[in-house]
Amino acid sequence: MASKALSQLRYNATHNLVPKRQKSEKQKPLLVSIYELNLRQWAEFWTGWLAWSCDAIDFFSVSLSVTNLATQFGKDTTAITQAITLTLLFRSVGAVLFGIISDRYGRKYPLIVNLLIVSILELGAGFVQTYAQFLVVRSLFGIGMGGIWGLAASTALENLPVETRGLASGVLQQGYAVGYLIAAVINLTLVPEQPHSWRALFWCAAGISAFAAVVRLCLPESEIFLKAREDARKREVEEFGYKRGGMEKTRIFFRETGKMLRHHWMLCIYAVLLMTGFNFLSHGSQDLFPTYIQTSKGFSAHDATVMTIIGNCGAIVGGAIAGWASQYLGRRFTIIIFVLITAAFIPLWILPSNFAGLAAGAFCIQFGVQGAWGVVPIQLAEMSPPAFRATFPGVAYQVGNMVSSASAQIESTGGDNLKTTIPVPVVPDYATVQGILIGCVAAFLLLVTLFGPEKHGYEFEKHRAAFEEGGGSDEALMDDEVLGGTRRNAKIEKQVGVEEEEGDGASSDEKGREEMVERV
Repeated sequence: MASKALSQLRYNATHNLVPKRQKSEKQKPLLVSIYELNLRQWAEFWTGWLAWSCDAIDFFSVSLSVTNLATQFGKDTTAITQAITLTLLFRSVGAVLFGIISDRYGRKYPLIVNLLIVSILELGAGFVQTYAQFLVVRSLFGIGMGGIWGLAASTALENLPVETRGLASGVLQQGYAVGYLIAAVINLTLVPEQPHSWRALFWCAAGISAFAAVVRLCLPESEIFLKAREDARKREVEEFGYKRGGMEKTRIFFRETGKMLRHHWMLCIYAVLLMTGFNFLSHGSQDLFPTYIQTSKGFSAHDATVMTIIGNCGAIVGGAIAGWASQYLGRRFTIIIFVLITAAFIPLWILPSNFAGLAAGAFCIQFGVQGAWGVVPIQLAEMSPPAFRATFPGVAYQVGNMVSSASAQIESTGGDNLKTTIPVPVVPDYATVQGILIGCVAAFLLLVTLFGPEKHGYEFEKHRAAFEEGGGSDEALMDDEVLGGTRRNAKIEKQVGVEEEEGDGASSDEKGREEMVERV
């Protein structure tokens, strides 16, 4: 098994880094595919984007308020960053819980409940009076927050045509940067103007999350999930003569989950390693950035917030460009390019002492970091066991978050032990600490991405639901009738070895892509 695994890793790095461009009669240019999107597809995408933006607003409320929170509770920076660590630690619990519920029962109501829980806990955080209360609320908040990403990504991406998913992935992921930007704007404009100080930021974030829940309530269930459920019912009637009840489907779901884990345990480990690197990269460059600018560089809270906004503008641009590029260059190759861009701009991130230089460094670093991140939603969705594309990406993402949860505390502790002057007084040298951390993580990510799998252009939306018998198998596809006659029979094509006729068929290029995906 070891030699087979090593052979597969070598193959991934040397033969599959840049997937072949696919040509088929069904494939359309990107602009044509975007133009042909219907209102429901647009609405589902932007609803997922909004949910992910809310996640960022809620999370970065703490990062933007570290100084005010330290004053409020009489604690130092390291103690306040413990709240960030606890939030990240508990996110994996929410990812497992809400991911399983979503893959079992649908995308709509689990996301609505998830957003409402986040809204209530964020509202409560604005009313706490002691440090202990704050830690408890933020820990519970992590559970609610953990489910958002997997549900938002599946809601936004699974109903889009394959040609648009690269760009959509980049735009979706940068909903996080937009959320950070919105939180920074609120912190810059509203917080200083009213007596509630940092609490106003938390209350605004709670209101925005509640609004996102209402928006999702107004939209129907995911069309792809409804088709999978219809396909399951049709098969049950044909094979068993009756429709299975909810408890029986739940038992099947957990049985298929067990089969998936036994078959894909190495993929699970790889996904966690990948997301550990990505989360260290983002949290290491974001969570303590306002504190770094104020403490190590001596700028005001206003200037730190403005630099945060500039950095997130770079993130939005980088994510969209990388997502689009990944459709043509491949997912992993695009990630590698943008991680290299990140590493190249570390000196600009940490060396300047003037506003213009630091703002430029923030823009360029976040362009690279969030550019690489822009490929993550579609890379995880494509390489996931297809029936578990809410659970698997969400859990991998949040377990990676859990492993990297101490990013802010690592940087804070490092700053306590590594001092600098600006020129006076002696202050924590967060610049050097962040530069070292980002550089090490970038090197780790390059290696993990280079040797990892990729299923570029995989049509995961054609797979059966996880609560159907056999749904845990990667080869379990829905019937043509349910899909509207658009799916070709891959199994027959593989056995017969001939192209099907126009309208149902696949070109030889498409067969090559299937063979490549099977090898991965």
